[in-house]
Amino acid sequence: MNRTYSSPCHSQSPVSLKDDDSGDHDQNEENSTQKDGEKEKNDKDKPQSSAKRKAAVPGPAEHPLQYNYTFWYSRRTPGRPTSSQSYEQNIKQIGTFASVEQFWRFYSHMVRPGDLTGHSDFHLFKEGIKPMWEDDANKNGGKWIIRLRKGLASRCWENLILAMLGEQFMVGEEICGAVVSVRFQEDIISIWNKTASDQATTARIRDTLRRVLNLPPNTIMEYKTHTDSIKYVPGMRGGSLSDKGPFKPEQRRVIDEGDKRIFKKALPVYQSAGC
Repeated sequence: MNRTYSSPCHSQSPVSLKDDDSGDHDQNEENSTQKDGEKEKNDKDKPQSSAKRKAAVPGPAEHPLQYNYTFWYSRRTPGRPTSSQSYEQNIKQIGTFASVEQFWRFYSHMVRPGDLTGHSDFHLFKEGIKPMWEDDANKNGGKWIIRLRKGLASRCWENLILAMLGEQFMVGEEICGAVVSVRFQEDIISIWNKTASDQATTARIRDTLRRVLNLPPNTIMEYKTHTDSIKYVPGMRGGSLSDKGPFKPEQRRVIDEGDKRIFKKALPVYQSAGC
């Protein structure tokens, strides 16, 4: 049964995170009792399954989501070619959540997109789906792309992910995830789906995206298949999240809205899922 959270809020205070908290608590405790050589041997002897993170489950009295989701973060040097392998190594998993309350615990401690610098990306994808074109859930799909003028990314990103978590797109399992890409001259919002050839589904996603972001009627939206995205990057086998769409100069219109929501300054992004 789909659940819609048009304006979810949390009743619990977010857990405070220390600046140097990398999530390696268990490792630090082991270092105090084991020699480095012993620890390395023990780590190699561990079954691979024991290294997997525990599945996220809703806590008592929490509001479960229809799907579990994972936050990711990536940053790269602009202008440098990115192979599929190097991109996968660069992307960092922040953490997975299964309820409305768990989402807010992560989100309240993350820097807002408008406060990020350089070529940085936040990704929010269903658990088990990597934010890569080659992932089995993504390879036959595509994404809607909207380019924003600077200053609007934080509000648009929040509205988009709340709509996605609340199942407002009403397209079943088609939604894979969403990305906000921070660039020097503009920011980019995109939402990914599984089946690029399903025109009815992509049209519904487009219309819902216009509504939840309150986009002006003349806003330019581009749908790009992941197959085309891979072909567009010269010399690449595989994909990066380079959202350089084939726009003509006169098409590079960005959204101009007066409503600029001010966000409080948040703690730095934590790149470990153990936070």
